[in-house]
Amino acid sequence: MVNLILNENMKIYRRWRTWVLVGILIVIVCTGSLLEWYYDNKEAQTTDGVWQNQVTEEMLDQKKELSNPDIQEGLREYYENQVAIHEYRLAHNIRPESDTMWDGINGSSELIVLITLIIVIIAGDSLASEFSTGTIKLLLIRPASRLKILISKYISVIIFGILLVVLLFISSVLLNGLLYQFEHLNIPLVSINSEGVVSEHNMVANLWKTYLLNSVSTIMFVTMAFMISAAFRSSSMAIGFSIFALFAGFISLELVHRYAWSKYVLFANIDLTQHLSGRPFHDGMTMTFSVTVLAVYYIIFSLVAWLMFTKRDVAA
Repeated sequence: MVNLILNENMKIYRRWRTWVLVGILIVIVCTGSLLEWYYDNKEAQTTDGVWQNQVTEEMLDQKKELSNPDIQEGLREYYENQVAIHEYRLAHNIRPESDTMWDGINGSSELIVLITLIIVIIAGDSLASEFSTGTIKLLLIRPASRLKILISKYISVIIFGILLVVLLFISSVLLNGLLYQFEHLNIPLVSINSEGVVSEHNMVANLWKTYLLNSVSTIMFVTMAFMISAAFRSSSMAIGFSIFALFAGFISLELVHRYAWSKYVLFANIDLTQHLSGRPFHDGMTMTFSVTVLAVYYIIFSLVAWLMFTKRDVAA
């Protein structure tokens, strides 16, 4: 099994497309961080630089918006939460993470979706390309079983995804740290839950928790891509359908949100960070519920991929 995994990793890293995708990820991280730093400096030049004054001004503007009787309910809730956070910051002398290195680092965590996109492309091509090029025959003449071949491909892609997440974190911390000269390292993250309780969290711990929870969606989409690749033996279909699901799935949630059964939809549970903020897709949904639903989908995807790859004739 170890040799199979090493062999699959060699296939991944020998492809020029892999390094192009990694380069795109690094360029986007650098560009986003530099733009954030540039606009932070530009804003600092037009203000007095005292964060208390900036927070107070924002809070007064939001209270003014709240005085409007025609304000939408969702917007009202957002402003109320922001006012509560601002009041907590001023009362406890905690500056916001904006204008600090944490602003860029937290923003870079959103690029997990880009890593998902990269991994889906690698995963969709990993299995289907063996059929299109005919190299699947060379794999099947080995003493290893088809199941081991499938697992080795899957594990190698997951390992590559983990390396990309680590690369994203390290490059983001180093670049933003250098740009902001590693100032304000110890400021906490201030957030508010669904019950209106404001609390402090360790910035690094919360960041890694966000990375890990977002990585769950990556694993689910990779498993989906493997299932489609095994079923249709088509790289374009596996990649295309998975990318379509990645972007269209979340949009479709707005159409079915009013139905009670929508909480069982994959995309309603795939974003586990919704439970960090205490604002799940449906009232009553918990972390345990979402993990259970994802586990069921994961088992189904894995079983379909296993049956399609191990039971069908692949000699042709």
